[in-house]
Amino acid sequence: MKTDLLCSACGNEYAAGPNEPWRCDCGHPLDFARQPLPSADDPPEFAEFDTRDGLWAFSEFLPVRRVVSLGEGFTPLTDADEWNAQFKLDCVFPSGSFKDRGATATLSRAAELGVETVLEDSSGNAGAAIAQYSARAGIDAEIYVPADVKESKLKAIERAGATPVRVEGSRQDVTDTCVAAVEAGDGWYASHAWNPAFFAGTMTFALELAAQRDWSVPDAIVSPLGHGTLFLGMYRGFQALLDAGWTDEMPRLLGVQAEGAAPIADERHGDGDGRNDVADGIQITHPARKNQIDDAIEATDGDAIALDAAATQDALDELHRTGFYVEPTSAVAVAGLSAYRERGTIAEDADVVVPLTGHGLKSS
Repeated sequence: MKTDLLCSACGNEYAAGPNEPWRCDCGHPLDFARQPLPSADDPPEFAEFDTRDGLWAFSEFLPVRRVVSLGEGFTPLTDADEWNAQFKLDCVFPSGSFKDRGATATLSRAAELGVETVLEDSSGNAGAAIAQYSARAGIDAEIYVPADVKESKLKAIERAGATPVRVEGSRQDVTDTCVAAVEAGDGWYASHAWNPAFFAGTMTFALELAAQRDWSVPDAIVSPLGHGTLFLGMYRGFQALLDAGWTDEMPRLLGVQAEGAAPIADERHGDGDGRNDVADGIQITHPARKNQIDDAIEATDGDAIALDAAATQDALDELHRTGFYVEPTSAVAVAGLSAYRERGTIAEDADVVVPLTGHGLKSS
């Protein structure tokens, strides 16, 4: 299923293949040229899904064929009464974060294209997921990470047989160094920010959630927002469900960024001039798909806010006390839920879902 690529900004189209570009000549990201939709006019009953297929149970929606899988998907959806919300536990994936949604699709595409080496830059979770699925695929991987990456994430990369490349400086410096290696021909860019297959994988969050809720969608979803990997994936998944006629509405998509690394929130609110290093997984000052994130926010009557370290830490402590052992970046979304309610953006009785994106064992 070697799907061609399209630039939504200028309309350029590129043929699929191992030497396909990782970005358009105009500098914008590429996406798959077509979005597959199921043949059925009506959604199936949940019991009709073979959940043993994991997220690949939605293969009719995916422009990528399953080649590399660890059974990922159909993460639990549980009530969180303390927050009057539901949490979707994407922290229980094989590598411990939601990034496995994108990794299974990205490495499946890499394997289908005959790629021998993949390169990725990451603060940790995406790198660990790409390393693990590369090992499953038998493909070499080099993961560019910040010099101060958490030891737990570094070990996950190393023990999967990937080569970590530590880079001094900012998170953007990590990306720049990795991109230079890609452009030098060192490997195929398996980027969670740029590679369209990654977003094909993360769109399954929306598909699973709708199926688990008998094809109803919540009023709003509050999620962490860095590169927008999950945020845009959710938007595309809910849009695909609308296009298929399986649902009839779109939830509001509400992002939460970390103060000091909040370009999308700052444009809207100028929320603060502090720094939130607790939410280390979303320290992104230049999102690759910022224009697409802005469009998704506008299309869903959504928003983006930035929170400080204290609010994030308070939410993390409360999550741990109530049985949700997650890493700090997950907590920023839960803190954001409270902040959105305080601002009046979300009503107290609104139907809200929050993804918990990474396991607490990854934060040591």
